[in-house]
Amino acid sequence: MPRPALEVADIFRSHGPAWRTANVGHLSLGQLKAMAAIEACRTAELLPLPYHHVVFTLPSAIGAIAWQNKTEVYSLLFKAASETMLTIAADPKHLGARIGVTAVLHSWGSALTHHPHIHMIVPGGGLSLDGERFVPCRGHRRRFFLPVRVLSRLFRRLMLEKLAAAHGKGLVSFKGSLAALAAPATFAAALKPLRWKKWFVYIKEPFAGPKAVLAYLSRYTHRVAISNTRLIALDERGVTFRYKDYRADGLARRKVMTLAADEFIRRFMLHILPKGFHRIRHYGLFASTGRAANIARLRELLGSAPPAEINATPSQDEPAETVLPPCPCCGGRMIVIEFFERGMQPRYRQPSVTIIGIDTS
Repeated sequence: MPRPALEVADIFRSHGPAWRTANVGHLSLGQLKAMAAIEACRTAELLPLPYHHVVFTLPSAIGAIAWQNKTEVYSLLFKAASETMLTIAADPKHLGARIGVTAVLHSWGSALTHHPHIHMIVPGGGLSLDGERFVPCRGHRRRFFLPVRVLSRLFRRLMLEKLAAAHGKGLVSFKGSLAALAAPATFAAALKPLRWKKWFVYIKEPFAGPKAVLAYLSRYTHRVAISNTRLIALDERGVTFRYKDYRADGLARRKVMTLAADEFIRRFMLHILPKGFHRIRHYGLFASTGRAANIARLRELLGSAPPAEINATPSQDEPAETVLPPCPCCGGRMIVIEFFERGMQPRYRQPSVTIIGIDTS
């Protein structure tokens, strides 16, 4: 699927700064946010390949440890899952290539229970180890990408090794019913049965193409534990909402649950991440260091058109835009709305709004 010769984002990146300057004081905050979102769109980073969805899930026993040690154990989950993918993909017995991975952490199940797992979006192929050719996925349709059994075993070993090392360094702590795990012998005994159990790794059918990947990522990267569309009622009984019971099949999966309001809030709060924790991370070819060069190399080998060039320096008719650091709250691109002299009042005023609800489905 070749990239279009021109995208709306190209127009906004090229002429948006000058247009904002010419219309200072006449734009709403919503309009400015929309422009920023369009200009920051990463469509050009998506490759004309099928994409795969891979899920790595922690066993419930480790999930309990993760609940008391979110920063450390969630970070170990990211490391173990990404290392598993990159290692197996690089093995000539399987793919023999360097791949790119976008990983997203979810800590919840459909009923708001604590259920830590990693969603990964991975293109169907990568760079050969020498960087000279593109290596596509191979194998039968039902054995796409990488073997689940091999992934599961390596993920299990890496996660248990990393968790044991963290315990040995005193990086995990235990309270309440888990307090006994502070003792090294007790902790080792608790992990031992997990070395023989099957760990859950799941690979879904490939996505249709870049547009499908964008649509999927938009849901999973900005999703909270429950979306407004699943809520049914709030009354004297509590909160009623829809959920999926994955132990059932077909339509039987779709069920309704009612929780007391305080229990609903308690479950929701389980999934608030520690301050500064990044729930979206990129690995391999998509890691920040070298990402642009890697994507350019892949496009060259795939024969797809590179992104349209945007002038790095503005023309004489286009004033330069102030370069700002990313927003400290959301990491998005910040935009200068207005300049005004010291002691003067800005002309721009953010309109007062009443937030009724946020649907992040």
